[in-house]
Amino acid sequence: MIHFRKVLLALLLIWAPILANSSEVEYVILLENGVEAGHQTVKRHGNRIDVNFNFKENGRGPTLKERIILAADGTMKHYRVSGTSEMGGEIHESFTIKNNFIQWHSNSEDGSKKINKNGFYLPMNSSWEVNSLMIGALSKSKNNYLPLLPSGGLKQEVLDEIMLKKGLQRQKVKLIMQVGIGLKPDFFWATSGKNPRLFAAIIPGYSYLVEKGWEESLTALSEKQNLANQKTLSQKAQQLQHPIYRPFLIKNIRLFDSKNAFLTEPHDVLIDDKRIVNITPTNSSYEFEGDTIDGTGKTLLPGLFDMHTHINKWSGLYHLSAGVTTVRDMGNSNTEVQEIIRDSANNQLLFPHIIPAGFIEGKSEYSSSDGIMIENLEQAKQAVDWYAEHGYRHIKIYSSFPNQLVKETSVYAHEKDMTVGGHVPGFMKADEAIESGFNELNHINQVVLNFLSDNLTDTRTLERFYLPAEQTGSIDFNSQKVKAFIKLLKDREITIDPTLSAFDFIKQQDGEMADPFASISEHLPPDLQRSFKTGTMNIPDITTANRYKNSYNKMIEFVGLLHKNGVSIVAGTDTLAGFGLHSELELYVKAGISPSDALQIATWNGAKVSKTLHDRGSIEVNKLADLIIVDGDPTTNIEDIRKISTVITNGKVIYPHELHVALGVKPFVSGGINIAEQSTTNRQLNK
Repeated sequence: MIHFRKVLLALLLIWAPILANSSEVEYVILLENGVEAGHQTVKRHGNRIDVNFNFKENGRGPTLKERIILAADGTMKHYRVSGTSEMGGEIHESFTIKNNFIQWHSNSEDGSKKINKNGFYLPMNSSWEVNSLMIGALSKSKNNYLPLLPSGGLKQEVLDEIMLKKGLQRQKVKLIMQVGIGLKPDFFWATSGKNPRLFAAIIPGYSYLVEKGWEESLTALSEKQNLANQKTLSQKAQQLQHPIYRPFLIKNIRLFDSKNAFLTEPHDVLIDDKRIVNITPTNSSYEFEGDTIDGTGKTLLPGLFDMHTHINKWSGLYHLSAGVTTVRDMGNSNTEVQEIIRDSANNQLLFPHIIPAGFIEGKSEYSSSDGIMIENLEQAKQAVDWYAEHGYRHIKIYSSFPNQLVKETSVYAHEKDMTVGGHVPGFMKADEAIESGFNELNHINQVVLNFLSDNLTDTRTLERFYLPAEQTGSIDFNSQKVKAFIKLLKDREITIDPTLSAFDFIKQQDGEMADPFASISEHLPPDLQRSFKTGTMNIPDITTANRYKNSYNKMIEFVGLLHKNGVSIVAGTDTLAGFGLHSELELYVKAGISPSDALQIATWNGAKVSKTLHDRGSIEVNKLADLIIVDGDPTTNIEDIRKISTVITNGKVIYPHELHVALGVKPFVSGGINIAEQSTTNRQLNK
């Protein structure tokens, strides 16, 4: 007979070390406006970790369950996650390592390989706990470097620390910067001591994750993080833009006439004090002694416009590296946008010209946290007033905005010489929004929903994506209702901002490369390359996949039809900053729009719609020298638009290859002539 006490003692001896090393940490996720949007619970038992993660904002967000087994060095021996993605697709991912042989599987990947040394597996879908474990593993590593699996590497640096107080409790936390994932550094707050873990993660202008009970510390943490981030960005701004010290000439270069959408014969373009001061045909009698750029075989275009961005302090580098010299922000934290405008004006940020749009949202369970949230007409007018006083010229209405307030709000904005557009509010159709005062429609799904929805359709939900994916393919573009809608758009001079590149996701299956980035994937960091093969929609079978692909192709076709019928189009992305605009233009060409017309959309049209045509959008004397030099001819081959060697804006010269190197991107072209260095050399020779 087994003695019960001996069995209990044996069990206690087995479990005591595990119980002693058991813990539970709960995090709360807050939006910038203070609304709680999710949580993360981490339970640890020895080397086993279980995580529950849930986040919802704007009617969407992931829900995840993770099981992680750690090795002695803090890296993963086993990883498993299941749940749903931001758009409702199923997630299943796993990783194991045994005898230096790794295997990983996700909805988009199946891989295995032998490794020489341990690394940390980087999942495609994970909670913040993975970042927490990376912090711990990096603290144990040599030289603060951690190989990532299946590829890449991560570096970590401690930038600052602070002692937090809560009643009698004290908590010392350190600000950590990690470099190696994505195109910019990541900042985290970690606990101190032998085994550091994540304490807080702050995404400026958007959200905060923090250990529950310490929410009041976020203000102090944000201030310190912003200072550290600003210092890094200020250094980039000084290193990566080159001042123009005196007039210089771009010689023998063909110009893109954006007003008429054609390429001229070679010209010489003289630039002085941020402006174009002379344009003459090459080989004319015009003489110039000074700094020059040889434009033989190249094309000079006005700086590009991205008319649908959601900027952050790092995105300016991506935009400028792609020749985007003007961005329109279409919804953000107003505080964040004002800081970016201020810091770029003070030369503390490397950034294009910014055209802010005033974001107004209604209150509902599906609300976006951007901009200003309202519940009645008085509040809507107050929001319009605030934006007008701060120099905004466009109002963006969002999905939860009360549809009965659209007309009066639009009239009020128009009285202040502001345009109105955005998402069509829930339970409203696009033609009704236009009749109520919209000047612009954002996103191709919002456009085609006019033929698919009715006043009972709740487009605040994921239905605004799934309904177009299911049914756009069945729309008859020759039908009377489609023709009548196109006529309405033309007659009312409505602008369409289709963001086609952003909507590739509606047909992307796991494992398939996202079409907009297929041609450039190899230039980007390994984790981004992997992410381009990860779908987010719930596409359960090949029949559904084919239906969604057909719908997306019809969306592309419809943009071409709109252009053919004279409807105003602007080029916006709402996807990977900078790189996405080139993809957007390629999709316009796929829609049947000529490369020259696509370039006109990204230059002249952007300036016209944003009311900045007086000083940019075309290459003309007295306009701002917002210019890009392309090593090729994008009016013939639109893919040449990626071959930008030189960007001129704000009295500075920027070389995309330098920005790409700083971002961990393989450059698309080699460097150009450094005008700043040339000016210095010439001055020395003249002495």
